[in-house]
Amino acid sequence: MTIQWFPGHMAKARREITEKLKLVDIIFELVDARIPESSSNPMLKEIIQQKPRLILLNKADMADRTITNRWIDHYAEQGQTALSINSHAGMGLKEIVKSAERLLHEKIERQKAKGLKPRAIRAMIIGIPNVGKSTLINRLAKRNIAKTGNTPGVTRAQQWIKVGKELELLDTPGILWPKFEDQETGYKLALTGAIKDTLLNMQDIAVFGLTYLKNFYPERMVERYQLTDIPEEISVLFDKIGQLRGCLTSGGAVDYDKTAEIVIRDLRMQKLGNITFDFPERKA
Repeated sequence: MTIQWFPGHMAKARREITEKLKLVDIIFELVDARIPESSSNPMLKEIIQQKPRLILLNKADMADRTITNRWIDHYAEQGQTALSINSHAGMGLKEIVKSAERLLHEKIERQKAKGLKPRAIRAMIIGIPNVGKSTLINRLAKRNIAKTGNTPGVTRAQQWIKVGKELELLDTPGILWPKFEDQETGYKLALTGAIKDTLLNMQDIAVFGLTYLKNFYPERMVERYQLTDIPEEISVLFDKIGQLRGCLTSGGAVDYDKTAEIVIRDLRMQKLGNITFDFPERKA
């Protein structure tokens, strides 16, 4: 299955972001802590040029904490600042302005040297669909100003939002890129909800998820589905989970659609624990 999703409004959003870039001091790139690499738009470097960038690993409560810390270390080695946050619960948000001020320290000092009164930091929030941009903005602004939703593609237009006296945010629609270089990236985005389910073959996504669990979190799968062993063949594993969960047709055969729904829902709702699908060591 080939996974692609690049609606027309996203192409328009890219143009608008490029045009507004000169108005901001810094970029806040919001990524999904479960898939930091897969949820980072590779077009970003081309778009933001030389602007300072603060990477925000959102949904950290859903990710494997040990691996999230390894990602933060990895970014530091690359000269990038990254923070682990949970915008829904408000975790780590106080560090965002502090980190932005550190990244912009030289610029702020130059303004002071010219006798200019420092103004609020202007930041542009960039991220793929359904990564939590609107939730983060509402948390920072302490009011429901940005439209939120649990499906991708909710934000369709740019808007400026004041966050106290220290920060002004430019919200932008989520942007995916026209072509994924490898389909594994597409599967990870689909599995974590960045692509609309109606565009996907859910059985293929579930098989990808089970294969990943088998390779990296086998004990979680054994516990959740009460398996006595893990079959070598994924098709056999899929059948076994369907049987154990009672996902059967009237004729007694495994209902693959229902089985896929259960597996994907379990992964998204943390029924298999906190899982990360990208490892910094495996980054090319």
